[in-house]
Amino acid sequence: MAGTQDVTQEIQQAEQELAELRRLNADLERRNAAQSEALEQANRELQSLSFAISHDLRAPLRTITGFSKIVLAAGAGKLDQETLDNLGRVAAGAERMSSLIDDLLKLSRVSRMELQRQSLDISQLAGAVAARLAQAHPERQLELQITPDMTAQADQALCQIALENLLGNAWKFTARTAAAKIEVGQLERNGEMIFFVRDNGAGFDMRYAGKLFGAFQRLHSQREFDGNGIGLSIVQRIVIKHGGNVWAEAKPGEGAIVHFTLGSAPQLK
Repeated sequence: MAGTQDVTQEIQQAEQELAELRRLNADLERRNAAQSEALEQANRELQSLSFAISHDLRAPLRTITGFSKIVLAAGAGKLDQETLDNLGRVAAGAERMSSLIDDLLKLSRVSRMELQRQSLDISQLAGAVAARLAQAHPERQLELQITPDMTAQADQALCQIALENLLGNAWKFTARTAAAKIEVGQLERNGEMIFFVRDNGAGFDMRYAGKLFGAFQRLHSQREFDGNGIGLSIVQRIVIKHGGNVWAEAKPGEGAIVHFTLGSAPQLK
């Protein structure tokens, strides 16, 4: 009789545990649904903001830039130098704001892009990006090394954007280096493939590395190097979208190296 009671108690306990599991599962599904809805709402708001920025802010900026240039052209020889300088600053400020808007829209667009993994030749992609940079800056003389046969399962469009920003930064920050050198390579650590872009340019102080991937954060002044401080933030979003990591190491005046991984493609069942 005691054995029957023990079995009955075990069955009851199992039923209670099963009921609790079902309750927890239902609660988890509700939370997931709420989070999905919140994410979709955030994406809709982001799209609305991007549309407003693109259309509502660009128009007045174009007006400011256009009329400033007209007054500058018409006022040559008629206006005093201080007035001409002030008008020039107005036009330059409007153009900089337009550039900031462009970069903000790039960041928004990357965040909304869907990931489409495919077999990707990272070496070839990096070579194509570097060729375009060399064509745009024919005056530059630098040594470029790209490790051959680097591959990954990754999104081609997103990886191209990431490499454009990483190589673009390397190109920019080696502009004042006499024997400029840029390297794109890979290494394996604990079974994970790590890609990197290394340069021997301006570098930065690692005390401020925490600011490096923040949007519109700059470690060099605008007078030293042009830019809005958005490139590495875009790279970080692309890498995270792939399920990877990105980090950087540098020394002032001795260059920098940015490492990144691209996660793993999901296994088909």
